[in-house]
Amino acid sequence: MIDWLTGTAVIVAGTGTTWAELLGFATGVVNVWLVARQRIANWPVGIANVLLLMLLFWTAGLYADAGLQIVYVGLGLYGWWHWLFGGERRTRLTVARTGRREWLGLAVAGAALTGGVWMLLDRATDSTVPLPDALTTALSLLATYGQTRKRVESWWLWITADLIYIPLYAYKGLYLTAALYVVFLVLCVVGLRAWRADLRRADRPSTTGAGGPVTVPATGPVGG
Repeated sequence: MIDWLTGTAVIVAGTGTTWAELLGFATGVVNVWLVARQRIANWPVGIANVLLLMLLFWTAGLYADAGLQIVYVGLGLYGWWHWLFGGERRTRLTVARTGRREWLGLAVAGAALTGGVWMLLDRATDSTVPLPDALTTALSLLATYGQTRKRVESWWLWITADLIYIPLYAYKGLYLTAALYVVFLVLCVVGLRAWRADLRRADRPSTTGAGGPVTVPATGPVGG
């Protein structure tokens, strides 16, 4: 199976594209679309996607990104559970904003992750892109954390990461994956707009009943 996945499927810009990269492209697009639509099915599709990308990145020498996919499997399982049962009173989660203390924790964690992974890649591997590999690793982890908790600002972290990923993958000759991240970038903008609309619906006052003002609840995730 691994030999087949790492075998050439098509030629893109004179460079062989493996089945792992091709399938990673397809599952990645479906996954981000499902996240933007708040479908629970994004989590199992996402787990399949990261397993394919783990194989792809390891063979391309992007070791931090390859290791990151293992963490994504754990986060995917956690996110799947949290979207189902992580909201108020153990109900399905709804979209929310990131608080100041949470931002502070994310900033500290992001700086520590970037510095630690950069040092590890620079000293212990033959990586030719240790800093961008480390930075995108940290951004992706923080964005995934936000996604598991339905923080609307997680889309901004994904957008920032994608803007770095696109030239990085093109530099490494992973042209189809670079194109995939262009698609991801567009889908992230769509997701950001959809989740912000959800927040506006939650914040908008509705009609006033006998018990006082009533607000319109945010749309919860639709089961996949």
